[in-house]
Amino acid sequence: MIIFIKLFLAHILGDFVLQPNSWVADKEKKKHKSIYLYFHIALHAILAFILVGKIDFIGLAIVLAALHGFIDYAKLRYQKNKTKRSWFLLDQALHIMVIIGIAYLYTNEPLFLLSFDKSFWMLLTGIVFLTKPTSIIIKNVISIWTPESKNSHDDSLSNAGNYIGILERLFVFSFIITGHFEAIGFLLAAKSIFRFGDLKEAKDRKLTEYVLIGTLLSFGIALLTGLLVQVL
Repeated sequence: MIIFIKLFLAHILGDFVLQPNSWVADKEKKKHKSIYLYFHIALHAILAFILVGKIDFIGLAIVLAALHGFIDYAKLRYQKNKTKRSWFLLDQALHIMVIIGIAYLYTNEPLFLLSFDKSFWMLLTGIVFLTKPTSIIIKNVISIWTPESKNSHDDSLSNAGNYIGILERLFVFSFIITGHFEAIGFLLAAKSIFRFGDLKEAKDRKLTEYVLIGTLLSFGIALLTGLLVQVL
């Protein structure tokens, strides 16, 4: 496990902390012809070797860096402006898979980040329930009170409200599981402060009540789910 942690630290240092923006720009422009691509690969090999700190790891450090470079080249070669986000996520997922594989080859021990016992399945079920399923439930429950939009021009992000609701429920759930009930009050207060300005400018009592009902439902379901999982 500690080998995986060290290799992951080497990865985030090499990919984010120690990689200047000028390297990234040059790689995207010149792709495999960029000298910084090879500096980047060498940096990952050096970081992995230093952080693991064992001479017999040098071979795997080179293999890890070579695979990292191949993944980076594929991203640089095939990504477009419209697909940069998708390629970034795929690129990072592949890097993590390589790190897991290298850690396994070196230690010959499978990497179990979680114990798949009854508690794990209850936690997983609670987390999944609080994402899209709860969003759909809340949307249907309060649909009878949906206010008519008086402003045809909406500057809000696409589906932002849905994602904010999911995040707040997951925060509430984690606070309950870890026994930090007081943090729920701070979260609710923070959301109220950010929402106050929008609702004040809207001057729409129905909208205010609609948002309040949705927020209380969201927090209430998260509270009940967290308490139920904790009891079980």
